[in-house]
Amino acid sequence: MTLAPASLAWFARHELTLAWREWLAMMTGGRRARSFGLAVFLLVVVGLVHLLAFGLVAPWVKTGIVADKATLVMVTGSGLLFWTVMLSQALESITRVYYARSDLDLILSSPASSQRLFAIRTASVALTTVALTGLLASPLINMLAILDGPHWLSAYGVVVALGALSTAIALAITIALFRFVGPKRTRLIAQIIAAIVGAGFIIGIQAAAILYYGNMSRFSVFQSADVIAAAPDLESLFWLPAHALLGDGAALTIVLIIGLGALAGMIALTASSYGHHAISAAGLSHVRSQRRPSIRRFGQASQRQVLRLKEWRLLQRDPWLLSQTLMQILYLVPPALLLWMNFGSNGGAYVVVVPVLVMASGQLAGGLAWLAISGEDAHDLVVTAPISGSIVLIAKVEAVMTIIAIVLAPLLLLLAIASPYMAFVTAICAALSAGSATAIQLWFRVVAKRSMFRRRQVASRAATLSEAFASIMWAATGALLSASSWLALAPAFIAILVLCFAKLISPKRA
Repeated sequence: MTLAPASLAWFARHELTLAWREWLAMMTGGRRARSFGLAVFLLVVVGLVHLLAFGLVAPWVKTGIVADKATLVMVTGSGLLFWTVMLSQALESITRVYYARSDLDLILSSPASSQRLFAIRTASVALTTVALTGLLASPLINMLAILDGPHWLSAYGVVVALGALSTAIALAITIALFRFVGPKRTRLIAQIIAAIVGAGFIIGIQAAAILYYGNMSRFSVFQSADVIAAAPDLESLFWLPAHALLGDGAALTIVLIIGLGALAGMIALTASSYGHHAISAAGLSHVRSQRRPSIRRFGQASQRQVLRLKEWRLLQRDPWLLSQTLMQILYLVPPALLLWMNFGSNGGAYVVVVPVLVMASGQLAGGLAWLAISGEDAHDLVVTAPISGSIVLIAKVEAVMTIIAIVLAPLLLLLAIASPYMAFVTAICAALSAGSATAIQLWFRVVAKRSMFRRRQVASRAATLSEAFASIMWAATGALLSASSWLALAPAFIAILVLCFAKLISPKRA
């Protein structure tokens, strides 16, 4: 069937074609023969996470799940954790819709309607947000549906409603920033808001758990008798999403109407201004810099010293640096608070701190390594310089590792004063985690093809997932080593297997 050019269906097909091309290239890395191995690996991962979910929800189901206030508090609190992450992701994605140049120059200069393009791309942001959150929550939802009944499948409808609502709120925030602070500052402020929203609620809950219960478990707060007593009455509309999660059809219908209605309304209100804001954001790259000339004089330095300085300066100027790093840094606040509260006491609390620091190191290193290695805009200039390519890569890695060391140094020093063994384990596992993330980015480095123009400012999902799994395994290794358990060899072995698999599926290079 031939679609009318520039129609909604035509734009939707355009977006789906680009998304399919990117997904296929991301998952196969240019090697179609690896599809079978990838499918087997994904099936194993799906099985393992569902087994983990079974262990989490089985005790809860065994005691009986009833719609009392304690259950509503637990369900609502857990849902808010997912929703804040959804809102953070939606805000960053909506910002990229305005600031990512890609094919906007071509489309906005054509007689096609920018409003229709904006509607489709905003809907794609909502769909991506829903898909990612649904993927993360699916093991829990599926296990609850198997163990307690199919009414839990209504949770997928709640995910759709919350994803649409998140996108609508992110769109409202972005438009408000454009109008009140201008396109020059909108991207920076939006990234800060996204990081604070994504980590703020989780950090706040963990801080409350540390201050009042002496641990970092956010479920300690949700199960607190004081919190349950202070919660609204059972008849309050506040529990509407929770009732929808528990299978109430009427509540689910209302939640879907609110979420999808908010998204449709925001698209209708803001679509007419998309072309103006996108052009104003794209024009920022053509504005002449107003920086004052530096008065620093040139000094003698080695090639690697100059290259490291160059990498630090480029990272500092990168427009998407905050979205890659700020949230990981914020996640270090709870372990720092736990260290402060338990300083000088027994080492039991420190066992919790070690895996958090190791995990954060890997995630922060992955984001910085991608910016330094794969986010290079002047690739042709770098490869034609009279410098060995290995020296350039070494300098990039050193620049990333130095930043990780600077961020972790204060926490490691505080931990070393309390427990030198814990600090040693943390330093080793954090170095392995950061090194694994950086190695994965090295393996996945590839010059973006012209057909992949929308992925040039986004890290490979395969690399991101590999980094996450490796970081989790190294974090588990650190936790078990802190407890002086030889079982630490098991997650370390799995981490090595993840690295081998990442190497196997990495894109081929000529």
